Amino acid sequence: MSISAKDVKKLRDMTGAGMMDCKKALKEADGDMDRAVEILRKKGQKVSEKRADREANQGLVVTRLSDDGKKAAALEINCETDFVARNEDFQKSTRKFLDVVFENEIATVKKLLSQKVDGLTVEEHLKEMVGKIGEKIEINRVILIKTEGSLVEYIHPGNQLGVLAEFEGNVADPDIAKDVAMQIAAMNPIAVSRENVDASIVEKELEIAKEQLINEGKPAEIAEKAAKGKLRRFYEERVLLEQKFVKDNGISVREYLEKNDTPLVKSFHRIQLGEDSE
Repeated sequence: MSISAKDVKKLRDMTGAGMMDCKKALKEADGDMDRAVEILRKKGQKVSEKRADREANQGLVVTRLSDDGKKAAALEINCETDFVARNEDFQKSTRKFLDVVFENEIATVKKLLSQKVDGLTVEEHLKEMVGKIGEKIEINRVILIKTEGSLVEYIHPGNQLGVLAEFEGNVADPDIAKDVAMQIAAMNPIAVSRENVDASIVEKELEIAKEQLINEGKPAEIAEKAAKGKLRRFYEERVLLEQKFVKDNGISVREYLEKNDTPLVKSFHRIQLGEDSE
């Protein structure tokens, strides 16, 4: 049957798919618009499966914070190229998915995929995006935090790195909190305090330090004591509150917060684009 240009344009406006893809889908569906939409969705599914083994290391990290600073959400969505990540439609869809996380208090990717946006599940939207764009697209990470203290967000320019930091109490000066969030982004700490560092990591660091000292010719007993000194330096480099504050190396992050009458950090999430989710 003959397919009108008007119908092709209508299907394109509905789905965002290419003109030729829309025309082929309408022909296959004998002009039935709903069937044509379904055919395009199935095509998106096929594209998704075909590209499942492709690397998707580009994309966006986005965050949203409530006005009272008590609730925050973050989302990482991945694609194959920076060109797609900078696409306006891709960014709009990402924001819609983030709003679903925030408003429905979604804490897992699995649950987010089943949520509906504009009549389709997020998973169906992703399939349509794959069909339209032709790249592997997936949501890698979803984070939701609620607190009795205060939350602060920070997105590094380019949306490839984001931070959500939770403070133990109310923060009077948001600039102080943002400084600490930027510290987390820049210095990549592994924990808030030394008490939060996994015991296996501490044991491994002590073992490495001790072995290095023994290889340097130190007796085992001396190496044992000296290794603890090296561990202190490890804490100063990798533990947030003990790190040197990037804007003033003369004080630690803990001292910076105490000096400015700001509550200590309770927890944080650092979301680096392309890293494995926790």
